[in-house]
Amino acid sequence: MSGKGIRTRDKARVERRYLARRLEILRAAGKQFRVSGFAETGMRDIAAAADLSPANLYNYFQGKHEILFFCQDVSLNRLVAALEKARRSRAGAAEKFRLVIISHLRCVLDEVEGSAAHLLTSALPPRLQRSLVVKRDRYEEGVRQLIVAGTRTGEFVPCDPALAARAVLGALNWSVRWFNPDGAMTAAEIAEGFADYLIRGLLSKPDSLRRLGSARELSRPVRKFLPPGVKQQVAAARFSER
Repeated sequence: MSGKGIRTRDKARVERRYLARRLEILRAAGKQFRVSGFAETGMRDIAAAADLSPANLYNYFQGKHEILFFCQDVSLNRLVAALEKARRSRAGAAEKFRLVIISHLRCVLDEVEGSAAHLLTSALPPRLQRSLVVKRDRYEEGVRQLIVAGTRTGEFVPCDPALAARAVLGALNWSVRWFNPDGAMTAAEIAEGFADYLIRGLLSKPDSLRRLGSARELSRPVRKFLPPGVKQQVAAARFSER
């Protein structure tokens, strides 16, 4: 291998390690935000939770607002990737919508950063919120279009797609407020139940609802549909687990 090839490989390895460490810090920060609250959590608290010195933490993030932004950005990228996977599948409208609902609940309940992102939606200053709002709008519009497609084929009842999409997304996001990881139901069980209830209300023939093989579908990688930056984040996360 040429010297240039070695340098490129070494640079990629360094970038993976850097992104992996940022994700580790993100998870530690998400836990602190949930336990102590965003306002009460300081950079020293996050450094301690991530097993870093405060000085070293600043090599990865300049402040907790930047951490929260990264947290929300990663969460939204995952939601958009799951939406794109569902839209490209050959399944019917109900099964596509089911995949989106289950993926959404898994993100906000199973992933610490997802929970923090949805609990702290207004904690960022406006300048940092703008790009996130664009992604949120894109995601909501995609969910709305799934509903529109279902009504056009007759699988869903005629409805206001914007109102229906917001009702569904509101229910999904609010689950973060009451979900107890130590409760009687797991996040996966809640996701399945939500999918049944929410989709049944849209079906023109409620008895036609067939349970999607969620475990099989969700086990398939969504990496193909991730934007380049998020692919690096996924690679970094996998690299950190080795």
